[in-house]
Amino acid sequence: MTDDTPDVTADLPDSPIHTTGTDHITLVGSNEEDTIAFYRDLLGMPLVLRQPNLDDPSSTHLFFDTGDGRIITFFVGDRPSNQQPPRAGVGGVHHLALSIDPERFVEIREALDDADRHYNEFDRGIFHSLYTRDHNGFLLELSTDKFSIPDERKGEVLATAQRIREEAGADFAREEDVEAALNELGIEYEKVELPDASSGSEL
Repeated sequence: MTDDTPDVTADLPDSPIHTTGTDHITLVGSNEEDTIAFYRDLLGMPLVLRQPNLDDPSSTHLFFDTGDGRIITFFVGDRPSNQQPPRAGVGGVHHLALSIDPERFVEIREALDDADRHYNEFDRGIFHSLYTRDHNGFLLELSTDKFSIPDERKGEVLATAQRIREEAGADFAREEDVEAALNELGIEYEKVELPDASSGSEL
Protein backbone atom coordinates (compact mmCIF):
# COMPACT_ATOMS: atom_id res chain seq x y z
CA MET A 1 0.00 0.00 0.00
CA THR A 2 1.12 3.52 -0.72
CA ASP A 3 1.20 6.16 2.00
CA ASP A 4 -1.86 7.91 0.55
CA THR A 5 -4.07 4.81 0.66
CA PRO A 6 -6.74 5.32 3.34
CA ASP A 7 -6.98 2.87 6.20
CA VAL A 8 -10.00 0.56 6.04
CA THR A 9 -11.02 -0.25 9.61
CA ALA A 10 -14.11 -0.43 11.82
CA ASP A 11 -12.26 1.54 14.54
CA LEU A 12 -13.67 5.00 15.22
CA PRO A 13 -11.52 7.68 13.56
CA ASP A 14 -9.88 10.47 15.52
CA SER A 15 -12.48 13.04 14.52
CA PRO A 16 -14.44 15.73 16.37
CA ILE A 17 -17.81 14.15 15.52
CA HIS A 18 -19.03 10.55 15.55
CA THR A 19 -22.46 9.80 14.09
CA THR A 20 -24.66 7.20 15.77
CA GLY A 21 -26.55 5.87 12.75
CA THR A 22 -28.78 6.81 9.84
CA ASP A 23 -31.88 8.72 10.95
CA HIS A 24 -33.50 9.37 7.58
CA ILE A 25 -32.80 10.03 3.93
CA THR A 26 -34.92 12.53 1.98
CA LEU A 27 -35.51 12.43 -1.77
CA VAL A 28 -37.38 14.84 -4.02
CA GLY A 29 -40.38 12.95 -5.36
CA SER A 30 -43.04 13.68 -7.95
CA ASN A 31 -46.55 13.39 -6.54
CA GLU A 32 -48.13 11.82 -3.48
CA GLU A 33 -50.27 9.22 -5.27
CA ASP A 34 -47.44 7.60 -7.27
CA THR A 35 -44.99 7.76 -4.36
CA ILE A 36 -47.39 5.99 -1.99
CA ALA A 37 -48.32 3.45 -4.67
CA PHE A 38 -44.68 2.44 -5.12
CA TYR A 39 -43.17 2.69 -1.63
CA ARG A 40 -46.18 1.66 0.48
CA ASP A 41 -48.30 -0.48 -1.83
CA LEU A 42 -45.50 -2.31 -3.69
CA LEU A 43 -42.47 -2.25 -1.34
CA GLY A 44 -44.61 -2.49 1.81
CA MET A 45 -43.26 0.48 3.77
CA PRO A 46 -45.78 1.93 6.23
CA LEU A 47 -46.53 5.63 5.72
CA VAL A 48 -45.86 6.84 9.26
CA LEU A 49 -45.98 10.64 8.94
CA ARG A 50 -47.47 13.10 6.44
CA GLN A 51 -47.15 16.84 6.89
CA PRO A 52 -46.25 20.04 5.03
CA ASN A 53 -42.62 20.42 3.99
CA LEU A 54 -41.48 22.88 6.68
CA ASP A 55 -39.04 24.52 4.25
CA ASP A 56 -41.64 24.75 1.47
CA PRO A 57 -45.24 24.54 2.73
CA SER A 58 -46.51 24.28 -0.86
CA SER A 59 -45.19 20.69 -0.95
CA THR A 60 -45.92 17.66 1.23
CA HIS A 61 -43.42 15.66 3.28
CA LEU A 62 -44.06 11.89 3.36
CA PHE A 63 -42.26 9.64 5.87
CA PHE A 64 -42.00 5.87 5.29
CA ASP A 65 -40.59 3.26 7.71
CA THR A 66 -38.16 1.10 5.72
CA GLY A 67 -38.65 -1.82 8.11
CA ASP A 68 -36.23 -1.31 10.98
CA GLY A 69 -37.32 2.11 12.21
CA ARG A 70 -35.02 3.92 9.77
CA ILE A 71 -36.95 6.36 7.68
CA ILE A 72 -36.99 7.44 4.04
CA THR A 73 -38.87 10.64 3.26
CA PHE A 74 -40.04 12.39 0.11
CA PHE A 75 -40.89 15.97 -0.76
CA VAL A 76 -43.83 15.63 -3.16
CA GLY A 77 -46.05 18.10 -4.97
CA ASP A 78 -48.20 18.38 -8.04
CA ARG A 79 -45.53 17.00 -10.39
CA PRO A 80 -45.83 14.22 -12.95
CA SER A 81 -43.72 11.11 -12.43
CA ASN A 82 -40.87 10.67 -14.89
CA GLN A 83 -39.36 7.21 -15.34
CA GLN A 84 -36.28 8.47 -17.18
CA PRO A 85 -33.20 7.79 -15.00
CA PRO A 86 -32.01 11.00 -13.33
CA ARG A 87 -28.68 12.43 -14.39
CA ALA A 88 -25.73 11.16 -12.42
CA GLY A 89 -23.06 13.58 -11.30
CA VAL A 90 -21.00 14.86 -8.42
CA GLY A 91 -23.30 15.50 -5.47
CA GLY A 92 -26.03 13.27 -6.90
CA VAL A 93 -27.40 10.09 -5.34
CA HIS A 94 -26.46 7.03 -7.40
CA HIS A 95 -28.80 4.56 -5.69
CA LEU A 96 -30.43 3.65 -2.43
CA ALA A 97 -30.05 0.12 -1.03
CA LEU A 98 -32.92 -1.32 0.99
CA SER A 99 -32.70 -4.55 2.95
CA ILE A 100 -35.03 -7.43 2.19
CA ASP A 101 -35.65 -10.73 3.97
CA PRO A 102 -33.48 -13.46 2.39
CA GLU A 103 -36.19 -16.04 3.03
CA ARG A 104 -38.53 -13.99 0.82
CA PHE A 105 -36.02 -13.20 -1.94
CA VAL A 106 -37.66 -15.33 -4.64
CA GLU A 107 -41.15 -14.18 -3.57
CA ILE A 108 -40.04 -10.53 -3.82
CA ARG A 109 -38.57 -11.12 -7.27
CA GLU A 110 -41.89 -12.65 -8.34
CA ALA A 111 -43.75 -9.63 -6.94
CA LEU A 112 -41.66 -7.35 -9.15
CA ASP A 113 -42.55 -9.56 -12.10
CA ASP A 114 -46.24 -9.41 -11.20
CA ALA A 115 -46.05 -5.60 -10.98
CA ASP A 116 -44.31 -5.43 -14.39
CA ARG A 117 -41.25 -3.78 -12.79
CA HIS A 118 -38.02 -4.33 -14.70
CA TYR A 119 -35.10 -5.49 -12.55
CA ASN A 120 -31.64 -7.01 -12.75
CA GLU A 121 -30.43 -9.64 -10.29
CA PHE A 122 -26.78 -9.83 -9.25
CA ASP A 123 -24.57 -11.78 -6.88
CA ARG A 124 -22.34 -9.05 -5.45
CA GLY A 125 -20.04 -11.42 -3.57
CA ILE A 126 -20.93 -10.35 -0.05
CA PHE A 127 -24.64 -9.83 -0.73
CA HIS A 128 -27.31 -10.60 -3.33
CA SER A 129 -29.37 -7.87 -4.97
CA LEU A 130 -32.25 -6.94 -7.19
CA TYR A 131 -31.87 -3.57 -8.92
CA THR A 132 -35.01 -1.77 -10.07
CA ARG A 133 -36.24 1.78 -10.57
CA ASP A 134 -39.10 3.60 -8.92
CA HIS A 135 -41.79 5.64 -10.72
CA ASN A 136 -39.28 8.49 -11.17
CA GLY A 137 -36.43 6.41 -12.55
CA PHE A 138 -34.54 6.44 -9.24
CA LEU A 139 -32.30 3.38 -8.87
CA LEU A 140 -33.13 1.14 -5.93
CA GLU A 141 -31.19 -1.90 -4.78
CA LEU A 142 -33.17 -4.52 -2.87
CA SER A 143 -30.35 -6.27 -1.07
CA THR A 144 -29.99 -9.24 1.23
CA ASP A 145 -26.92 -10.43 3.09
CA LYS A 146 -25.70 -13.96 2.48
CA PHE A 147 -24.87 -14.38 6.16
CA SER A 148 -26.73 -13.47 9.35
CA ILE A 149 -24.44 -10.68 10.55
CA PRO A 150 -25.44 -8.71 13.67
CA ASP A 151 -26.05 -5.08 12.68
CA GLU A 152 -23.73 -3.76 15.36
CA ARG A 153 -20.83 -5.85 14.01
CA LYS A 154 -21.37 -5.40 10.27
CA GLY A 155 -18.68 -2.72 9.92
CA GLU A 156 -16.19 -4.91 11.76
CA VAL A 157 -16.98 -7.89 9.54
CA LEU A 158 -16.64 -5.86 6.33
CA ALA A 159 -13.34 -4.29 7.41
CA THR A 160 -11.96 -7.74 8.25
CA ALA A 161 -13.22 -9.15 4.94
CA GLN A 162 -11.46 -6.25 3.19
CA ARG A 163 -8.13 -7.24 4.77
CA ILE A 164 -8.67 -10.91 3.89
CA ARG A 165 -9.57 -10.21 0.25
CA GLU A 166 -6.53 -7.92 -0.16
CA GLU A 167 -4.27 -10.62 1.27
CA ALA A 168 -5.81 -13.06 -1.23
CA GLY A 169 -5.32 -10.63 -4.10
CA ALA A 170 -9.04 -10.63 -4.95
CA ASP A 171 -10.49 -7.70 -6.91
CA PHE A 172 -13.57 -7.39 -4.71
CA ALA A 173 -14.93 -8.82 -1.46
CA ARG A 174 -16.21 -12.34 -2.01
CA GLU A 175 -18.52 -14.66 -0.14
CA GLU A 176 -15.56 -16.65 1.18
CA ASP A 177 -13.91 -13.46 2.48
CA VAL A 178 -16.96 -12.62 4.60
CA GLU A 179 -17.23 -16.19 5.87
CA ALA A 180 -13.54 -16.16 6.80
CA ALA A 181 -14.03 -12.82 8.58
CA LEU A 182 -16.96 -14.18 10.57
CA ASN A 183 -14.92 -17.19 11.63
CA GLU A 184 -11.90 -15.05 12.54
CA LEU A 185 -14.06 -12.75 14.67
CA GLY A 186 -15.81 -15.69 16.34
CA ILE A 187 -19.28 -14.59 15.24
CA GLU A 188 -21.88 -17.33 14.98
CA TYR A 189 -23.81 -17.14 11.73
CA GLU A 190 -26.13 -18.92 9.37
CA LYS A 191 -25.60 -18.93 5.63
CA VAL A 192 -28.57 -18.19 3.37
CA GLU A 193 -29.14 -20.13 0.17
CA LEU A 194 -29.88 -17.75 -2.69
CA PRO A 195 -30.32 -18.22 -6.45
CA ASP A 196 -27.28 -18.22 -8.74
CA ALA A 197 -26.65 -14.93 -10.53
CA SER A 198 -23.80 -13.12 -12.28
CA SER A 199 -21.78 -10.39 -10.56
CA GLY A 200 -23.06 -8.11 -13.38
CA SER A 201 -23.62 -4.38 -13.33
CA GLU A 202 -26.62 -2.34 -12.25
CA LEU A 203 -29.34 -1.06 -14.59
